[in-house]
Amino acid sequence: MLNVLIEASGEHRAKLAEHDIAIRQLQRAQAAQEARALTGVIGSIDAMNRREFELHVAGLLHRDGCTDVDVHGAGHGGKLGVDITARTADGRTVAVQCKNFAPFRQVLSGEMQKFLGAAKVLHGAEVALCVATCAFSREALAIAARGGVTAVHRGLLEAWSAGTRLQVLR
Repeated sequence: MLNVLIEASGEHRAKLAEHDIAIRQLQRAQAAQEARALTGVIGSIDAMNRREFELHVAGLLHRDGCTDVDVHGAGHGGKLGVDITARTADGRTVAVQCKNFAPFRQVLSGEMQKFLGAAKVLHGAEVALCVATCAFSREALAIAARGGVTAVHRGLLEAWSAGTRLQVLR
């Protein structure tokens, strides 16, 4: 009887090892599929013109519960340095600057300074978002941090577009 149990135990271990290998293969395939999906998201954003990009960001704001979303950026003549205004679900004012730049470019400190002044001083924004299809320079990030601007860089934009909510909008 003991020999039968030992033999069965070995067979169960072999089956578990097979299942473990199958699970790892499925996990790798799923990770690859998710990576391809994100690449498709950022690829479609890269193909957008300035107006389409502003409308995309406005749609993300609306999806995440913002109301009174108003696009008045480059396609509409702008509104004192802000492309989009809105209200969060809890009533805070939102000002957004959209930077539809080439992926290799950076948002520079001067651009962040201008937006910070427009958002906070001219619009009285409680939530300021600078959304870019590229990275931010170190200086621009430092200014954003000091001024309370959320810098939505390329990677964060990709995740936001794929369904992740921005923490600042909650």
